[in-house]
Amino acid sequence: MQIEGDKDDAPPVRVQVADGLARVTLDRPRRLNAISIDMANRLTTLWEELDIDAAVRVILLDAAECGAFCAGMDLKEMHALRAAGDDPLARMADPFQDRMRAVVKPIVCALSGDCHGAGVLLAMGADIRVGMAGARMAISEARFGRGTGWAVPLLWMVPQPILAEMTMTGDPLSMERLAGHGFINHLEPDADGVRARARAIAERIADNAPLSVRAAKASLAAGMDLGCAAGLARAADIHRPVYFSADADEGARAFAEKRAPRWTGR
Repeated sequence: MQIEGDKDDAPPVRVQVADGLARVTLDRPRRLNAISIDMANRLTTLWEELDIDAAVRVILLDAAECGAFCAGMDLKEMHALRAAGDDPLARMADPFQDRMRAVVKPIVCALSGDCHGAGVLLAMGADIRVGMAGARMAISEARFGRGTGWAVPLLWMVPQPILAEMTMTGDPLSMERLAGHGFINHLEPDADGVRARARAIAERIADNAPLSVRAAKASLAAGMDLGCAAGLARAADIHRPVYFSADADEGARAFAEKRAPRWTGR
């Protein structure tokens, strides 16, 4: 069925890959980059494709300019489907973007405006976040009769009382306040600054040894899942191949020869 107001033929997500960096852009500005079923399914496919693409070392997630990073799920589309007796979640291969959390490559998120609901879910799935001063984030599901089970990983990212307030009231918090709690790595004064800072961080990561970067991300995830002692043991296993890699030899050799390393990912 055709949903009113969502008639553009353009794909809902744009992708550009260059110099080890994959830029993934939410592109529904007329809907404040709200996540449609097509967008959700395209993102799920992209996480898989970019994860296995040897040309990609880091992913930069941003959004088309419209004053918002993402307004959450497209509730107009969901209402139209429910009114027709359809289940919107059943149309999504991965409605809560679990595949994003499993991506082995680092993800940097450029939060160039307000961020609500499923937009917060996408921000949560990133490893590093750059926010815009004056913008706000809200987990507004309680205001619309929706659920927030997906927000559990945020317990490792913001204090529990803050998350309780966000999920139970649906009220927005400023990027400044969330930066104070550590959820936002950097604040920039405008959208251009957000994108520039996020890109600079992504490029810095892309310059580093890919095996070391991926092991660092995997170790942090293991610590979240397993706790300190078991996480340390798992991190040792994850890093063992890194220490014996050709890139480890190359890094030492490049340092001794005072030149930039040439990573092979082996």
